Amino acid sequence: MYSAADKKRTTQVTISTLAKMKREAEKIVMLTSYDASFAKLCSDVGVDVILVGDSLGNVIQGKKTTIPVTLDEIIYHTNCVMNGNETAFVIADMPFMSYANLNDGLDNAGRIMKESGAHMVKLEGGKELVELVKAMAVRGIPVCGHLGLMPQSVHKMGGYKVQGREQEEADHMVAEALALQEAGIDMLVLECVPAVLAKRIAAELAIPVIGIGAGVDCDGQVLVLQDMLAITPGKRPKFSKDFMAGAGSIAEAMAAYVKQVKNKEFPAQEHTF
Repeated sequence: MYSAADKKRTTQVTISTLAKMKREAEKIVMLTSYDASFAKLCSDVGVDVILVGDSLGNVIQGKKTTIPVTLDEIIYHTNCVMNGNETAFVIADMPFMSYANLNDGLDNAGRIMKESGAHMVKLEGGKELVELVKAMAVRGIPVCGHLGLMPQSVHKMGGYKVQGREQEEADHMVAEALALQEAGIDMLVLECVPAVLAKRIAAELAIPVIGIGAGVDCDGQVLVLQDMLAITPGKRPKFSKDFMAGAGSIAEAMAAYVKQVKNKEFPAQEHTF
């Protein structure tokens, strides 16, 4: 069982670290962060991976979707995170339309890696990204994929809805995940998909699969920091949890999240589709 004594890392988390964690069935803990102070707290409490998500459009900028977030904003916030981070692996989202074609995708991913110091970039999409992922992989750019509910496509999807409920949709998502892995992604995020489908994808892929609203059987979990601290305005997503309830500090709440993910206590059934 994971305990508070295990939380402080002394070495940098790498892609190899995360691959080893999957092989050894140790849960990976990911949390969003957008500034140096929270990045430092993430490191202190044992968060393995920090995601500088385009969710900053919602929780930092107060916008209704992630679509308006710019490349310069992602680079700025990732720089802030890198200044506070000590040992966590840092992933930066590529914002809407920053990888609409291969050349733009390579150029903008290169900018993120060079100017922010991020360890990996994240893209939303399936088989249509295969050639871009291949091109990034051969140029040494680590890539995290993202399937299921894809916030950058919220208007096309008709809202924030669970994806992959029907068998045909589920099979298609599995095929897309395998295609992305073959192309060269090193990690995959599954958002708002049924737990049984997420379990199937995690079992079929050799790379770490991180869930958000995708059940406990993923290789790890990610939440938006403001959601789990219960400071996001409006209704909290079903898949999140108020970790501030009963905590004496923000650090305690974050440490509770780490512990519960590591011990497979979160997500529970009530956070699962």
